[in-house]
This record gives sequence, structure tokens and C-alpha cells, in this order.
Amino acid sequence: MPKTDEHLLRHAKAMRSEMTEPERRLWQAIRGKRLCGTKFSRQVIVGPYIADFVARSHKLVIEIDGDTHADTGRDVCRTGYLESQGYRVIRFTNNDVMANLEGVAEAILAAVSATPLPNPLPNPLPDGERA
Repeated sequence: MPKTDEHLLRHAKAMRSEMTEPERRLWQAIRGKRLCGTKFSRQVIVGPYIADFVARSHKLVIEIDGDTHADTGRDVCRTGYLESQGYRVIRFTNNDVMANLEGVAEAILAAVSATPLPNPLPNPLPDGERA
């Protein structure tokens, strides 16, 4: 497993303590398994990127785009990379979160429900038994 860039680690940690108001509001709505019992983490390093929120169990990334966000080319590359790693990416704007947090939470819940958990590995056979 490749070592995570120290700069990226420091930046992700700083971002967790300096969340925007929309990120803070959404975090309050989804943290602590409040949404369908799903565990979300914030400011998660995925390869060369820091994702706003991630439900690892469902391979779901939630991105909150700022009001002045206009770099769609970078978003396309970022989303392409995350999808190549098996993640589904959903995006909301700051305005979406601030004006309609309930609707955003419902959309996230729908995405979680549409992404089943991976099947767990079967229990090993007891000693001496063969399949």
C-alpha cells in the first residue's frame, strides 16, 4: 500500500477543523450513523484527492461544491479517478445544503439505499471439513 503524502494528511486534518458552514451542517446531519445507520467520514484521502465525505461501506463519495466553484474540468478528472477506484460520486452545491438540507439528506439516503453493502466472506469451514 503506497504511503500517503504527508502534505495531503496535514491538509485533510486542517480541512476537518476548518469546514465551511454547508459542510458543517451536512456533517451534523450524517455523522454518528444518523443516516440509515451508515458511517460517514469527513475529509478522506482517496488517492491524490481529499473527498468531503465518504461512506466507505457503500463506496460513496459526497462532494459539496462552493458558490464560486467553476472548475468543472478538475471535477471531471477527480470524479473519473474516484469512480475508477470503485466509488460513486454525488455532488451538491453550498446553496443546495443551505436551502434544502432535508432534500440533500434524502438524496444521500437514496444513494446509500441504491448501493448495497458488499457480501461478506463466508465463514470458514470447521476444522477437518471440506467444501
